Amino acid sequence: MKAAVYEGPRSIVVKDVPDARIEHPGDILVKITSTNICGSDLHMYEGRTSFESGRTMGHENLGIVVETGPAVSRVEVGDYVVLPFNIACGYCRMCDRGLTNYCLTMQPDPSMAGAAYGFAGMGPYGGGQAELLRVPYGDFNALRLGEDAATRQLDYVMLADIFPTGYHATEMAGVEPGDRTIVFGAGPVGLMAAYSARLRGAGRVWVADHHTDRLSLAEQVGAEAIDTRVADPVEVVRDATCGLGADNGCECVGYQAHDPAGSEDASLAMNALIDCVRFSGSLGVVGVFIPEDPGAERAQTEQAARGRVPIDFGMLWLKGLTVGTGQTPVKRYNRALRDLIAAGRAEPGFIVSHELDLDQAPAAYQHFDARDDGWTKVVLHPNGGR
Repeated sequence: MKAAVYEGPRSIVVKDVPDARIEHPGDILVKITSTNICGSDLHMYEGRTSFESGRTMGHENLGIVVETGPAVSRVEVGDYVVLPFNIACGYCRMCDRGLTNYCLTMQPDPSMAGAAYGFAGMGPYGGGQAELLRVPYGDFNALRLGEDAATRQLDYVMLADIFPTGYHATEMAGVEPGDRTIVFGAGPVGLMAAYSARLRGAGRVWVADHHTDRLSLAEQVGAEAIDTRVADPVEVVRDATCGLGADNGCECVGYQAHDPAGSEDASLAMNALIDCVRFSGSLGVVGVFIPEDPGAERAQTEQAARGRVPIDFGMLWLKGLTVGTGQTPVKRYNRALRDLIAAGRAEPGFIVSHELDLDQAPAAYQHFDARDDGWTKVVLHPNGGR
């Protein structure tokens, strides 16, 4: 089968690899019809993780079931399914609590928790930027889709990660009807956080970034754009709230945050968020932070390479802010969000800028990584069907 394979920093090659296959009675085999390039993929693409050369990329996946193991009873051949990026067993202590993002069974390192497709430090599993994908515990991990799946793939594939992740940010931030919410980052996850805040009834939503094309998408979903090249988000939010600050906020940037001039500072968005949110407010942090960053010493500091970020903890404490962090337990949200899509209440595919064949993955990574104008979200179609 063809797959997009990581061969080192900024090197993705589409080539033939051994076919994915059933390895366990509970597995299913999925022919991938839509798979996204995620901002998290760019961390690996740039060599800023421990991702091994020779592995297949891709953790945002949707496709058609083409084979099932003998223990599979609910999912059937021919079903369209979208796959949470979390690979979970469904029965360990963490899964039993609904924390499928911290599954203990699928993570082979006993000191860690959580597994994912084609992701650094989250198990040996192949990614879905390929023609076929093996899905462990298929009955638990696959979310079946309705009759409109084939024609609405651009909406439904967002259920694999970024739509639930954006929603998770607003859940941790405690966004309620009428709230004033600030989102840092207008990448795909930040846009989904802004979109989710509006779905939850937030009265006013700001999105701070310095990419005009992405800020324009934020405005399309009813958010107010703050271009950080020309305005200070802290001042904008305080001026709009009589100096009080936003009720809550979402950090959707992570450890490679940088200013408009391109200088990296992992604490940049986090500290601005602390300044923007009022006393006793809440923060949802879904931007990726990791304990080891091979490229941080050169780009930032030696401490940053060890995952140590100098946030304004004194102000965080003084304000009594509540902070939620971590990867998203996708299964907590994906069924309800699927039903919003099916009912026409949500259309997260609005962020898609490019649909490409799998062979175009190397160029797509280059453009998306460079944040070239208009490259807001890329969907690859390994088996055609654009």
